[in-house]
Amino acid sequence: MQEINVVLAVVGGLVLVVGLLSRPLERTWLTGPLLAFVLGVALSPQGAGVLDPAGWGDEKKLFEETARFTLGISLMGIALRLPPRYPFVHWRSLLILLAVAMPAMFLVSSLLTHWVMGLPLLMALLVGGTICATDPVVASSIVTGGVAKENLPNGYRHLLSIESGANDGLAYPLVLLPILLLSFPAGDVWLDWFGRVWLWEVGGGVLIGIALGWAAGRALQWSEQRGFLDQPSFLSITLALTILVLGLGSLLDTNSILGVFAAGLAFDQEVGGKERSEEDNVQEAVNILLTLPVFVFFGLITPWSEWLALGWEGLILALLVLMLRRLPVILLLRPWLPPLRDWPIAWIMGWFGPIGISALYYATLISSRTGYDIAWTLGSLIALASMIVHGISATPLARLYGRLETKRRGAGNE
Repeated sequence: MQEINVVLAVVGGLVLVVGLLSRPLERTWLTGPLLAFVLGVALSPQGAGVLDPAGWGDEKKLFEETARFTLGISLMGIALRLPPRYPFVHWRSLLILLAVAMPAMFLVSSLLTHWVMGLPLLMALLVGGTICATDPVVASSIVTGGVAKENLPNGYRHLLSIESGANDGLAYPLVLLPILLLSFPAGDVWLDWFGRVWLWEVGGGVLIGIALGWAAGRALQWSEQRGFLDQPSFLSITLALTILVLGLGSLLDTNSILGVFAAGLAFDQEVGGKERSEEDNVQEAVNILLTLPVFVFFGLITPWSEWLALGWEGLILALLVLMLRRLPVILLLRPWLPPLRDWPIAWIMGWFGPIGISALYYATLISSRTGYDIAWTLGSLIALASMIVHGISATPLARLYGRLETKRRGAGNE
């Protein structure tokens, strides 16, 4: 019982500090997620020993569910932040990022893991699937806030947002493929992968999300037309929709994370275009409140001894993944991505593909389904490296791009 009060105090104090210092923090390398992680480490058994998740039960299973809830909250926020018609107007760019870029990042990450760590290919594929998706939680700190809005074009910020929202759920089949290949005869795997994973878990999750999002949007309109809805209730409806899709999707054995994003997009088609700036600010504040605790949890269960056992190879792999997993792929695909036609923004898009909570979620999922911890050990190390490196470079590069654009516009007006 005492630890519950400690957790409440820690989370409340953290959110209060991040909220009061949001503008200074976004102009430094110390992002909210990284600050939360450091706080978790300080309170962990390896730190001050104030909190010990080992006494709470299966800590990885608890983290998996916490990460799933966090991703759901973040994906709903992304879906509501996008312009309502954006997925339909820019579907070609989104298709290229999901159908070409993400599988390429999966293969690059897997081959790097196989080469550097000397793992069998199927084990390396587990790691590649874990880290192939662009994390929506960490990416939100890059595409939102005053610095990003002042310096980075809307087209880039929207494209990164929708990519991180969609590929987070669509990474699931890539994660499941090596799990199935390690667990069942090859002849049975492909039928199961196409039939159950793609058609039901992915397709069914999207359809359930769309249906629930559309129904919630229509219900909101009906309630507003009859004067049944107070303005602050908009937030409670989106939170309830997130929880409903997460719960029902899992009960029906579908991809509930992808379902939440689909629900948010469908909901936004019905209610989008209205002036809801105040509600958007409240939604963003709630996102901070509900997403930071998972990084504290990550700090509490950080596998320090497993990381040390990797030796220099683990650090080399993390650096190679950050440099080669995404940047070459995006630069090669740049001609087919209209928002990235200018080289400077293409370089930024290629660099900012953060790895975070989505990787940790899939790593714990792999651990619970296979008993192999290698994806957790390597995935968590690479996620932390991404949080640090992308956190340090986000603000300086955004400002650099803003200055370059200002000079270019000034030269064009002369």
